[in-house]
Amino acid sequence: MLVLLAGIFVVHIATVIMLFVSTIANVWMVGSSTTGTVSSGLWLLCNRSCDTLPVSSSDEASLRATQAFMILSIIFSVIALAMFIVQLFTLEKGKRFYITGAIMLVCWMCILIAVSIYTARFTGMMRDFERPHHGYCFILAWICFCFSFIIGILYLVLRKK
Repeated sequence: MLVLLAGIFVVHIATVIMLFVSTIANVWMVGSSTTGTVSSGLWLLCNRSCDTLPVSSSDEASLRATQAFMILSIIFSVIALAMFIVQLFTLEKGKRFYITGAIMLVCWMCILIAVSIYTARFTGMMRDFERPHHGYCFILAWICFCFSFIIGILYLVLRKK
């Protein structure tokens, strides 16, 4: 049981780190231009230098929602990690990590909403560039989506023995 708890703890920490990286770094979409590689994220558009991400007024609310949900997912993941540690030492034997699992599933839902909004609104944003494709931050966000779901379910069914 100790090995299982340690494994879940390590995956949870990895998920938090990947959420930070995917939210902060500006490599959600990548393309090529005559001046080099162009990358776009949640915050900046980078092509040699980074500038504010240009979005139309109709897409600004979607961008803000994506940013907000990614930040919320980080917050909920950190809270779930803290709750796991607290519950590990305060729960009696046989109790379950319901609160930790529920918070982690809220994190999962925030990631799902953020990445879905980004996919629906901003995937075609780099059509003017050659070979546009998703960057590593977008892929990390989907990996965090999977990990947070698995961790949330494991917390819900896990018994402290």
